Amino acid sequence: MLKVYNSLTRKKQEFIPIEPGKVRMYVCGMTVYDFCHLGHARVLVVFDIIVRHLRSLGYEVTYVRNITDIDDKIIARARENGESINALTERFIAAMHEDADALGVLRPDFEPRATESIDNILKMIQRLMDKGFAYQGSNGDIFYSVSQFPDYGRLSGKRVEDLRSGARVEVNDAKRDPLDFVLWKAARPGETSWPSAWCEGRPGWHIECSAMSTDCLGVHFDIHGGGLDLQFPHHENEIAQSEAATGEPFVNYWIHNGFVEVNEEKMSKSLGNFFTVREILKQYQPEEIRYFILSSHYGSPLNYSDDNLKQARSALQRLYTALRESKETGADTVHDNDAYMQRFQDAMNDDFNTPEALAVLFELTRALNRAREQGDPAAGGLAATLEALGGRLGLLQAEPETYLRGQAGAGGQGPTDQEIDALLIQRRAARDARNWAEADRIRALLIDMGIELEDGAEGTRWRRA
Repeated sequence: MLKVYNSLTRKKQEFIPIEPGKVRMYVCGMTVYDFCHLGHARVLVVFDIIVRHLRSLGYEVTYVRNITDIDDKIIARARENGESINALTERFIAAMHEDADALGVLRPDFEPRATESIDNILKMIQRLMDKGFAYQGSNGDIFYSVSQFPDYGRLSGKRVEDLRSGARVEVNDAKRDPLDFVLWKAARPGETSWPSAWCEGRPGWHIECSAMSTDCLGVHFDIHGGGLDLQFPHHENEIAQSEAATGEPFVNYWIHNGFVEVNEEKMSKSLGNFFTVREILKQYQPEEIRYFILSSHYGSPLNYSDDNLKQARSALQRLYTALRESKETGADTVHDNDAYMQRFQDAMNDDFNTPEALAVLFELTRALNRAREQGDPAAGGLAATLEALGGRLGLLQAEPETYLRGQAGAGGQGPTDQEIDALLIQRRAARDARNWAEADRIRALLIDMGIELEDGAEGTRWRRA
């Protein structure tokens, strides 16, 4: 039985889909004005794992992850770069897909863009206007009237009275209430805009997700996800405007992943303490980053550091080494590993507990190493189970030898495979000539390059440290 922590009820609940056997899930995607940082990568990987697990349970999953391709930051960045909004967003959408693909993230079933959803956005705003939940401000903008929605604050646990007393009322504010939020922004000179019944303008951020999610999944669906920073006000506002517009419950289960932190501060572009996926990929292989993300429960903070990434690399090397050694024995007898598979399933059914699932992989690895050392034919089946369960997490997808040799110089720096092999040939020649000093010199040189050697009866194998 799958249990999920529901941010709406603030407790772990049994997952029961609206339609038996089917799951409809929407996740807030990227605002495409820059490269993805590790915080974005966590969202991509976390919800990829959730989709993978739901499908492994036999659910037919419809996964929607949107793209925000028009907002204030995009307009400002395009102006700063001296390029069109379309050129900017297309470039960073392509970059986002490259980063997600590198991390082994499966593509969503639908990836709607805000600029392609204007008609649906306008229809939803009109319904809110007709029902008295929205009004036009003195500046031409269309606002949502928070006071008209009695359940506002239900998701975040915030009280409207407290929010209002703490709100900063701007001078000459066009809103009736400081908590009201914009649905449609009147066009400013030189900005991209669309015609509407009220004025030339563009959508507010919150209404985009309500329009895109309900268009793709219907007015009432199973799961809505995103980063914890979106819980308020973005997701709170989505609930208010969606339920007001449709008269139906919006979402049954809200899932939020925790922040990525650097020195106990949230990683974000606004704080300037972020690391892009591309920067990190210069030093670490994609599966190492993915393992690092999965090593913490999705709802907990994830602390970024080189030490933690190096621990992820070391852990993944242990798994791959066990697989490589078992494959070289040629053992392939199928073994009954239901106990390991059940423990893995139990971990993932407990609110997608990836740290516990990874612990099962290491139990398997220890059993596999013992079986191989003892010549037990069960080693082959244990290796197959390890590979299969790793695959459920998007790990252990490479050939062990390929992974252990690593990418040439961690993103292009350091010796290539050919340079390493050439040095090993020189070392072997020195050993054959009993020139131990020269052999030791070459070994020390390779170690300085970050290359570890393993001398065995069948020759020398190497891997990047």
